[in-house]
Amino acid sequence: QGAVKRQALYACSTCTPPGGEPAGICLACSYECHGTHRLFELYTKRNFRCDCGNSKFKNLQCKLLPEKGKVNSGNKYNDNFYGLYCTCKRPYPDPEDEIPDEMIQCIVCEDWFHGRHLGAVPPESGDFHEMVCQACMNHCHFLWAYASQLAVPALTKVNSLEDEGIVLKVEESEEQKKEIKKESEVEHQETKEEKQVEQFNEPSTSSGSDVLNIYGYCSNFLQKFPVETAKTTSESGFCKLKELQSKEFLKKDTATFWPSNWRSKLCTCEDCLKMYSELEVQFLTDECDTVLAYENKGTSDQETERRDPLMDTLNSMNRVQQVELICEYNDLKTELTDYLRRFADEGTVVKREDIQHFFEEFQSRKRRRTNRMQYYCS
Repeated sequence: QGAVKRQALYACSTCTPPGGEPAGICLACSYECHGTHRLFELYTKRNFRCDCGNSKFKNLQCKLLPEKGKVNSGNKYNDNFYGLYCTCKRPYPDPEDEIPDEMIQCIVCEDWFHGRHLGAVPPESGDFHEMVCQACMNHCHFLWAYASQLAVPALTKVNSLEDEGIVLKVEESEEQKKEIKKESEVEHQETKEEKQVEQFNEPSTSSGSDVLNIYGYCSNFLQKFPVETAKTTSESGFCKLKELQSKEFLKKDTATFWPSNWRSKLCTCEDCLKMYSELEVQFLTDECDTVLAYENKGTSDQETERRDPLMDTLNSMNRVQQVELICEYNDLKTELTDYLRRFADEGTVVKREDIQHFFEEFQSRKRRRTNRMQYYCS
């Protein structure tokens, strides 16, 4: 399939030991081609194409797709492919590490980090959905402007980092509170107006005073409408990032933690999209890139596979059709079982022609039964 948007990957230390070139294999090849080998589970990686059997594997040919390119130039590799993780470059699980610690994956570099090596104590696991490590925050420096508004605060500091923070621009924390209050007031006003619209759309059973109220609302709406239209039009060239950068934000040497919907808040103006491309982080604006979206898709696919097509068909029918379908299904099941039992008793192979013959005979018997039926109306 080429480079898959996101998939579970493994590294084989039997075929590509430390000192050799790093390589990754897909889930299917881990079963089919490396079943008895020593594997490292890499969890998921984005935009990766399976290396199994290419030039990185000296004495192995892929059983699923023997003809492969020599290398996959689009793949990205790190120490994970040798079973090493975090800034400490240790294996997981680490037999020499007696400190219980949670490993968290950075959504940018996709390396895994111990919670104690992130520069700040992570929030409770249920409070955030994604993490950007220290190195990637330095690489994607623009994220600090968003962090002041969107990121989930860390619980405490691991080290004394108060002096390491760099204050950029000017904005008081009280102003942030005012911004939040202002946004809630706008949402409250919009909700109030929506309710008024609903009342306006309902059949009128009221007196003249209600008519005056409706007239007043419509006048206010017409006065407001041109302003809203102008604002919407001007927002096509509006940059959220520049607005955030004009305010105060604190830049630290720590990882950051983000809620589930934070990607949708990133600016997608022309300049920002160009910046994402230059930094090779275009995926940050794609909410389907998240591990949660990948897991939800897998759950949905499993539910679809477990679904019984017969039950789906029955649910779309009325009572009479359901009874008729069940009777036909039971007849087919009984006759097919009896037909196949003869082959089992004789020890012969069931061929395609035998199945075709069965269904032809079954349809013929069904037509004969239908033709003999007579219907009477009282």
